Amino acid sequence: MSYLIVLPNIQVENANAISGLTYGFPAITHFLGFTHALSRQVQQSHGLRFTGCGVVCHKHQVQAYQASERGDHYFALTRIPLTREAKTAPFNEEGRMHMTVTLFAECEGSIAHGDGGARELEQHLHTLCVAQRLAGGTVTAMKPVRVMALPQNGDELQNITRREMYRSLPGFALVDRSELLAQHFTERQTQDPQAERIDAWLDFSTITFRAEQQEDDSVQWQYQPKPAKGYLVPLMVGFTPISPLYAPGDVAKTRDPSTPFRFVEAAYGVGEWRSPHRVTDIHQLIWRYPAGTEHYICSHAKPLQEADLTEQDHSDF
Repeated sequence: MSYLIVLPNIQVENANAISGLTYGFPAITHFLGFTHALSRQVQQSHGLRFTGCGVVCHKHQVQAYQASERGDHYFALTRIPLTREAKTAPFNEEGRMHMTVTLFAECEGSIAHGDGGARELEQHLHTLCVAQRLAGGTVTAMKPVRVMALPQNGDELQNITRREMYRSLPGFALVDRSELLAQHFTERQTQDPQAERIDAWLDFSTITFRAEQQEDDSVQWQYQPKPAKGYLVPLMVGFTPISPLYAPGDVAKTRDPSTPFRFVEAAYGVGEWRSPHRVTDIHQLIWRYPAGTEHYICSHAKPLQEADLTEQDHSDF
């Protein structure tokens, strides 16, 4: 049987704000890792397994400051103690942020003892969540956990989706729109066979202005809209292999010498921040691990379809 685990309004301090080439919000793998750690613990205690995670962000505050009139921003860094020689110790720059998020975890298994078992599971999950780190940050507070049965379709699923999405307001849900990236890359290749995937991704990632000459020979800078409409953002969605799979122990100093090992690099896609009341099916919000592939790229099991968009969703940001 499927259940929906709602971890509401988790307040996190000093979470990791840098994800590969992007910054401003943790990668989706951070949240899937958080629910996976919970899954390993409740699988031993309750026989349950978490299969996916949805994210709604209510508040975020990147720890940065503006250091010049040009608008350049720099991360506010932690002061490292001086060395024995009274010199500043070398350290890597870190990007931190505070955030408040609600997570929706999809759960498979059976909860014993009816409502009493669900209440006991809620208390157990609350204890586990505040003791773990989320995206490298410290969980300082959260609202009571909610556990409910999750039907696969029908009016009951729509009612649950509508109720939980409205309870998540105000906030924005992070959904996968990598299909827009694939479509745009195909269009660029039609116009330019030499176009690279990175060029298509940068069209979604950068703010572009183009100089246009006016009739009086003056020049005005015009904003160039992104390839698609919506609150679209660059997103790190997982990892892709750059080496063959090595047998256990072949590579020195790995974390687990009993597990096969391979070198990987970050993989990027396109996400969209969408108001939760625009989500019509909770499964469109759930990110899942890949299965049966060597590419570790997270996505939705039920991708967002163009038919799910309304006129308000097509407003230009």
